[in-house]
Amino acid sequence: MNPRLKASLLWGAIGALSFLVLVQGYELLSDDRLTFGLKFAVAGLVAATAAGSTYLAEPLLAGGNGRT
Repeated sequence: MNPRLKASLLWGAIGALSFLVLVQGYELLSDDRLTFGLKFAVAGLVAATAAGSTYLAEPLLAGGNGRT
């Protein structure tokens, strides 16, 4: 697997899991409850956005350090 793609997918997983942790904290501190479907749908959107943005931004951020 391409290292750039692998890194982007891992950042997507980190984003999705971070979102789910934040939702769990919100539910612990409030009386509101969200459905599992809504949680995982938004987590999927967060994962896709994080993976896509890191994949597109990596060449711009890596710049001249020789990493592609």
